[in-house]
Amino acid sequence: MEQKNGSSLTGFILLGFSDRPQLEIVLFVVLLVFYIFTLLGNTAIIALSHLDPHLHTPMYFFLSNLSFLDLCYTTSIVPQLLVNLRGADKSISFGGCVVQMYISLGLGCTECILLGVMAFDRYAAVCRPLHYTVIMHSRLCALMASASWFIGFANSLLQTVLTFLLPLCGRNKLDHFFCEIPALLKLACVDITMIESEIFFVSAMDLLLPVAFIMFSYGRIVRAILRIKSAAGQRKAFGTCVSHLTVVALFYGTAIYAYLQPSNNYSQDQGKFISLFYTIIAPMINPLIYTLRNKDVKGAMKKILWKDYDFR
Repeated sequence: MEQKNGSSLTGFILLGFSDRPQLEIVLFVVLLVFYIFTLLGNTAIIALSHLDPHLHTPMYFFLSNLSFLDLCYTTSIVPQLLVNLRGADKSISFGGCVVQMYISLGLGCTECILLGVMAFDRYAAVCRPLHYTVIMHSRLCALMASASWFIGFANSLLQTVLTFLLPLCGRNKLDHFFCEIPALLKLACVDITMIESEIFFVSAMDLLLPVAFIMFSYGRIVRAILRIKSAAGQRKAFGTCVSHLTVVALFYGTAIYAYLQPSNNYSQDQGKFISLFYTIIAPMINPLIYTLRNKDVKGAMKKILWKDYDFR
């Protein structure tokens, strides 16, 4: 009997990169290495932020939140992808697909908001340095971080429900390596114009509102930096923002490409490789971006790993 809707499906076949079988072993090895580095890098940031008293500041509180988020985000996708790349079984259960979408989308939405919160922190540090500790007190930081997680997962619940209410008429071959909205919309067997518009609107709000807030914050930050008379002071103030701006550009650039374009312009192959970037590569390089130019983090690492040595 033909299956009439998604709820009657027992699972999905994640085609992923099965059209390029020669790449699967290479991808398995590369992604396993990336995943290990992601775990090590983000765990190191979290540990350093908690172990070194000098890093008990709002900036590193939010950075440890971002690292924990990246750990969870990658872990919600990569283990299943590695299993599918390694063996002949490319399936994921219907419930597993729902949970994977809800968690990965919730974490992605949370990151959108958290990057905006981190821009506010940089604004307060550069533009209101004398009042920074008063503005960014611990209760406000905890409230903003908690609100980011709550809003992110509430939004994910809405988008996940809207997506899985679509009738799939027994279609279960998902041309992707994980359960993501653009790929699942292609399985629908009805006109999806309305639901597509609703999801596009919600995605636009998730992505463009934080981007607008970040641009506004950095507009004020640039004005404040230009008023600093010494070149050394300008470099120091701008240096505190470079890492965050780099992460913002990488995350939002790829996410906007994936979610904010008409479906008729959406290339599935391009979509898969763009998704690889913001689900696997970006969480791996974020710790490097925040540590390579950061003397505080490098100093904390030296003190913890080689505390018996004198580096003066």
